[in-house]
Amino acid sequence: MEIAKLFNALPSAVSQGVIWGIMAIGVYITYRILDVADLTVDGSLGTGGAVCVVLVLNGVPVGVALVAATLVGMLAGLVTGLFHTACGIPAILAGILTQLALYSINLRIMGTGTGGGKANLPISVDKYSLLVSARYVRALALNNPIFVLLIFCAVLIGVLYWFFGTELGCSLRATGANQHMARAQGINTNVTIVLGLMVSNGLVALAGGLLSQYQGFSDINMGRGAIVIGLAAVIIGEVIFGKIFTNFGLTLLAVSIGAIIYYIVIQLVLTLGFDANLLKLLSASVVAVFLAVPYWKGKYFSKPVKKAKEDAKNA
Repeated sequence: MEIAKLFNALPSAVSQGVIWGIMAIGVYITYRILDVADLTVDGSLGTGGAVCVVLVLNGVPVGVALVAATLVGMLAGLVTGLFHTACGIPAILAGILTQLALYSINLRIMGTGTGGGKANLPISVDKYSLLVSARYVRALALNNPIFVLLIFCAVLIGVLYWFFGTELGCSLRATGANQHMARAQGINTNVTIVLGLMVSNGLVALAGGLLSQYQGFSDINMGRGAIVIGLAAVIIGEVIFGKIFTNFGLTLLAVSIGAIIYYIVIQLVLTLGFDANLLKLLSASVVAVFLAVPYWKGKYFSKPVKKAKEDAKNA
């Protein structure tokens, strides 16, 4: 019976995992490429959802609404970047400041036009032409959100793979790898840091717009704890596929798969009767375990290198 429940819930877990996988790619850009801990994402996810829903409710096509959500998310990343580079505020504090400000901004956005100033805005697929909806998650049709989101994610990964292969994208990666060396090569690291934060939060806001459509509403608290889910996806993807996927594009794919695995695990635990009120505790535990696995592996399971062998190699 429990297995039947799990299989019944799998389509929803996979579709949500793909959406959060897009968000996790944004987290990967700051956490791994830029080596910056950006907490803006908890706010920019909700911003993307708020902008998308309000625009659609006011008659804007869903494609334009998603582009607008992405641009607003990039603006949030720009603010965080300027706090960090122009004001000298540490990156983690800059992200917290922007995230705090976005809470009020999101409330203001959801009070625009037909929004009515509510902290929760419903949007129905019956009244509006949405790109994805949970209603069709089990439908054998082209509007199945799993099919749509997989194509969307694949195209997005392709675009990012191309971008990070350009001179500007390589400059961004060089900044994260070694800022001093990047400056020595003539790269303006302040510009690349701001650009990376903009791209990251744009992707997070895009995921927020897709998530609000999928679940049928935008909520002021929908981004709370998003950074934990994003980190979980990044770490799970790296731990499982790190040695298999060495190409940059495949690494982004691994992050997306990590998000899907995360949601399948969460769904499995809930199906087994885990208290839903303890879900955040479970999420934190999953992230802690996967963060610790590489350390444990290196400390307790790696074979010690004998000094004699090292001397022989050096001879």
